This record gives sequence, structure tokens and C-alpha cells, in this order.
Amino acid sequence: MKYGTLPRDSSQVEISVYAKDCPSRQILDRIGDTWSVLIVVTLAQGPQRYTELAKRIEGVSPKMLTQTLRGLERDGLISRTVHAVVPPRVDYELTVLGRSLLGLVRALETWAQTHMDDVLAARVSYDARV
Repeated sequence: MKYGTLPRDSSQVEISVYAKDCPSRQILDRIGDTWSVLIVVTLAQGPQRYTELAKRIEGVSPKMLTQTLRGLERDGLISRTVHAVVPPRVDYELTVLGRSLLGLVRALETWAQTHMDDVLAARVSYDARV
């Protein structure tokens, strides 16, 4: 089934996550990414500065944090506010669209923590068989 057009493209686009050219796949890549999930959950607590995010999300490199923040901002999930102070201060926070993801990403976070032992046991069992 075809719906509407993309703003920068006059061709019809099939809206289905199973269609290879559907932009929904890019959205799924964004919201299913580990760093995106952790950033969204962290920003659920309120606006955060870059350094606060970097401290909270252990293991994320500065490059990856910056790339992920830019992608989330581009997709309208977070906003970036630059405060005109010296030194400059930048805050990141969830937009209304970003807050609409909270139920999903919190469910992923909870599932991963709840089933971590089960997954690790399954890996041990699998690795023993191969």
C-alpha cells in the first residue's frame, strides 16, 4: 500500500517496515540502537548536559555520543538548547515525540535486565553445541 510522498521526494513510497526502501527502517535503526535507547531513558529524568550524559552512559565514546545526539535531534526526538553564557552551556531534552518513545524504550530496558541471565544461559548452551 502506498501513502503520500516524502517532503524531498516526489515518488510514492511504500510504508511498510518490510519494504526495503521504506524510511521506517531508518527510524527502527535509530530507536533500536543501544545508545539511542540509553539516551532516551536518561533524558526521561529531565534536561541533561553532554557531560552528564557521558558520565551516565558508561562505554559510549565521545564520537558515538555526539553522532547519536545529532541523529536523535535530526529525527525530532530530542532538542538541543544552547545557552548564551560563558562558558557555553548546551542542554539536551526529549521532545514530545521523544517522550512518546518512553514506554517502548523502558520496556526494552526492563526486558534486557529481567532476562539477562536467561540469554546468557542460552548462549552458553548454544556455544557448547557448536
